[in-house]
Amino acid sequence: MIVVLGVSSGLMILNTVITIILLVWIFSWAFQTYRRKRYATVLSQDDFKQGMRKAQVIDLRQENDFKQGHILGARNLPYPYLRQQYGELRKDLPVYLYDEGMTLSTQAAAFLGKHGYNHLYILKDGYRAWDGKTKKSKY
Repeated sequence: MIVVLGVSSGLMILNTVITIILLVWIFSWAFQTYRRKRYATVLSQDDFKQGMRKAQVIDLRQENDFKQGHILGARNLPYPYLRQQYGELRKDLPVYLYDEGMTLSTQAAAFLGKHGYNHLYILKDGYRAWDGKTKKSKY
């Protein structure tokens, strides 16, 4: 007597959906990594701290996040505004970018790189891992 183990169609659909989600996530991660390496250099906190005195430090987070705390000396230029006001940044000075993680920084670096900015740097792991000097708004 032969016993055939069947797989329910619901389980097959679930496995297919999970596989698709994983493939999309892997593709997205690989694409972001490629863009980061093509347009910018990822800096450790120590390297970021050393170079930021001679650079334009840009916080890409929204204004309310910036007011709750930001890297001392940073300028708030949320990513949607950066796309409109990128001409205000100097091309002859390095641009140090950070956000909560590295997602917006990667998008901003790709955008700026396509518009002729060459010295782009991203803070590894973003503001959430920052242990340097910060400033909070009084209001």
